[in-house]
Amino acid sequence: MKTVQNVIILAILLLSIPTVNAQYGNNGYGSNGYGRRGGMSQMNQVGSSREQEKPKEIPVEVTVGKIMERIKPELNLDALQKIAITNVLTESIRSQGILLKGDSNQEQKFKEIQALSETTDRKIKEFLNDDQKEKYKLLNEENSKKSRKRR
Repeated sequence: MKTVQNVIILAILLLSIPTVNAQYGNNGYGSNGYGRRGGMSQMNQVGSSREQEKPKEIPVEVTVGKIMERIKPELNLDALQKIAITNVLTESIRSQGILLKGDSNQEQKFKEIQALSETTDRKIKEFLNDDQKEKYKLLNEENSKKSRKRR
């Protein structure tokens, strides 16, 4: 009787082992610690995926570099003009980033950015001669037409 009882207990134990493996992974404890496969590790993956979803902020210098690559040949800028306009654009884009992160409503942000854009254009035109100013005006009109088409 005692041996039959031992065999039944042994059979129950042997049959329960695959169930334990299914819960904790192949080696009994999962790949990253005691039963954390669905717990903390999964929460960490969710947190890291949120960080990955956020678009990386493009550095101001990269944006200014791209703008300068586009306008320098069009306007035939000399070295001094290039440096001055680069500084104006850098200051403007940084200010724009601060405005966008601010707490004001969308309409207020739009007005502030529009005013900043007008100020930036005025500062840039101070460094240009009359011929360059005309080309700059045409370039701005062309860019505004392209941005309207994208909308």
